Amino acid sequence: MQSTLHLAEWGGILRPGANLAAMAATEKELRLRDSQVAQRKDADAAATRPGDPANAIECRGVTKRYDTSKAGLSGTTFSIRRGEFVFLVGPTGSGKSTLMRLLIKELEPDQGRVLVAGRDLGELTHKQLPFYRRNLGVVFQDFKLLPDRTVYENVAYALQVTGSSRADIREKVPDILRLTGLATKLHHYPDQLSGGEQQRVSIARAFVNAPPLLLADEPTGNLDPETSIGIMQLLYRINRTGTTVLVATHDSAMVDRMRRRVLELAEGVIVRDELDGQYAPTDMTTAEFGALLREPSPEPQRVPKKREPGDDFDEAFRD
Repeated sequence: MQSTLHLAEWGGILRPGANLAAMAATEKELRLRDSQVAQRKDADAAATRPGDPANAIECRGVTKRYDTSKAGLSGTTFSIRRGEFVFLVGPTGSGKSTLMRLLIKELEPDQGRVLVAGRDLGELTHKQLPFYRRNLGVVFQDFKLLPDRTVYENVAYALQVTGSSRADIREKVPDILRLTGLATKLHHYPDQLSGGEQQRVSIARAFVNAPPLLLADEPTGNLDPETSIGIMQLLYRINRTGTTVLVATHDSAMVDRMRRRVLELAEGVIVRDELDGQYAPTDMTTAEFGALLREPSPEPQRVPKKREPGDDFDEAFRD
């Protein structure tokens, strides 16, 4: 009788389908839990360590909560070297937009430190904030173009607000429009452009100041696959000039095609950090999964290009 009960209890687990599903769920839970523990340990060790200026971005134990039950980020720790091209992936609500908003100083972390070019963003004064943002290029999913201004005027506006001279504007705007394939559209208004062309204007505006860091939040979210390829090619060309590029995206086909570094967020925690990664992790055996949990996240290996002195965020932190 005891033997019969024992076999009955295990019957569901011994069925192949149930067994695989249980293993998959358990591995996912283990992976998330171990990532959270490891990141909390890293956060404690990194709390007082000085910033590394060779890193474009560092997050050290960053937590951001919207209420007592929902965490945008939870003990998140990672770094991105200058000159890297990195994809940030994860399901809706995983923390991608929260991270982007922290980097542009729309939000402040509840715990931890966010550093850019080795400098703690928490040390920025209200007066320094505009200087910091001038060194950021930001590309949005919904373009955020000025509807009553032409392509030329939209891009020129990014230079006007930073105090550029008219001569500087006349020189830089045509150059960036040629780079982005918009040289024949400079007198068009946004409603006369396709979605892909509007996104190119958004990218031109973000890059016209040659920022050392470009953030793109779902840049291909509203575009068809063919147009998306052109936008990603453009971001890649910008990255080749030495600009660090961080792209938050759900575009799995594009991530798989480009095979750049991939950071995956789940419930506010970095659960995967792969060089030459794909949108989703490849299938692995239980033994391989266990080995992965014991290995530290890979470090970026591409050496960033040297930038001219002062062509970074240092000016924003000066008194």
